[in-house]
Amino acid sequence: MTTRTPVNARLRRAWNTAAALLVLAVMLFPVYWMLSTALQPHTSIADTDLIPTSPSLDNFEAALDSQGGSLVTSLVVALGAVAVCLALAAPAAYGLAQFRLRGGRVIVFGALITQMVPGIVVANALYSAYAELRLVNSYLGLILADASLGLPFAIVLLRAFMVSIPREVIEASMVDGANRFTAFLRIVLPMSRNALITAGLFAFLFAWADFIFALTLNTTDDVRPVTLGIYEFIGAHVSDWGAVMATAVLSAIPAAILLIVAQRYIAAGITGGSLK
Repeated sequence: MTTRTPVNARLRRAWNTAAALLVLAVMLFPVYWMLSTALQPHTSIADTDLIPTSPSLDNFEAALDSQGGSLVTSLVVALGAVAVCLALAAPAAYGLAQFRLRGGRVIVFGALITQMVPGIVVANALYSAYAELRLVNSYLGLILADASLGLPFAIVLLRAFMVSIPREVIEASMVDGANRFTAFLRIVLPMSRNALITAGLFAFLFAWADFIFALTLNTTDDVRPVTLGIYEFIGAHVSDWGAVMATAVLSAIPAAILLIVAQRYIAAGITGGSLK
């Protein structure tokens, strides 16, 4: 038994590793196919090779020439949505977590319910309001609309984290002369750094991947995010999938970089609210 147990354990680890690698390969194959197609210029889907024999960056040059402005627009809108989302979610979560408000649980439940409303319903309602406020085809209008995608999630996440902050810490700062707003800025926000980064990242991803609001709230090409740009680009270059895939690769790079950089903070921010 003493000699078989290590062998069996090694076999189990080997099978688990092989199974994990197989699942990972299946999940990453579409990404590889997208990159492989982008590196093969003037190639149709039927003629695409599994491994590029003569890779070229021509498709990326065409994608940047056509969609470079859309990438910048998406970046501006996504960062603006993150700023608006955190500016509203942080004080709202602080109030729900630290103040004994009547109906606080109902508010949190309502925030969760709003995540279930179809985006097209919200987009149609926003268009009517935006037409009167002259926010159609504007950066501000799209930033506010995209901020609403991540706001409920950010409130719930930040509240779950701020509930775990001891009241004694906040009360001690108030004894030293700080008011509630100062305690919020200097005590609560620094302690909630991981949760803020996590909420901001998800708000960025929601805004970066938005298509419904971009399509509904824009009637011209003045404010055209990359999701809408890819949609129009496919219609104009349906026979040149290499350029389309290059645009998709470029649009995935910012989100991938943020996920890699903020991975440690995401794990701490999501699990932090469950620890008391």
